[in-house]
Amino acid sequence: MPTFATSFTVQAPLADVAAFHDDTSALKKLNPPPILVQLHRVDPLGEGSVSEFTLWMGPLPIRWRAVHSDVSERGFTDTQESGPLAYWKHTHSFAPVDANTTRVSEQIEYEYAPGLQGLLSRLLFGKLGLTFLFAWRAWATRRAVEGKS
Repeated sequence: MPTFATSFTVQAPLADVAAFHDDTSALKKLNPPPILVQLHRVDPLGEGSVSEFTLWMGPLPIRWRAVHSDVSERGFTDTQESGPLAYWKHTHSFAPVDANTTRVSEQIEYEYAPGLQGLLSRLLFGKLGLTFLFAWRAWATRRAVEGKS
């Protein structure tokens, strides 16, 4: 099963980074243009909470439903219940480096769907796409929380 992992530091306390990810609007802030996010249901982050949304890649809608687990101030996991891939498990981990710096680590385990859907997900969620997406997420996280305390 393919995996993707990345990490970055944010010049902000752990509590600020966790609070940003707790915010139900974070999903919209974490996706780069040209991806537009249409939220259908976003429960407050908690054990068993659900996020349902559509990622619009130009005219192409990609519907997604994720369930959250292992939720704490140190991170959480979202697992695709339905969506474009056969399997997607994304773990977000937050660790203090010092009082004003936090390391954010992202680990994804995924598997492509068969057929045409799999071909599309390989194009959108291949190594290059994930690298770009998570470079944007690092920038967006820093932009949202650095200098706010």
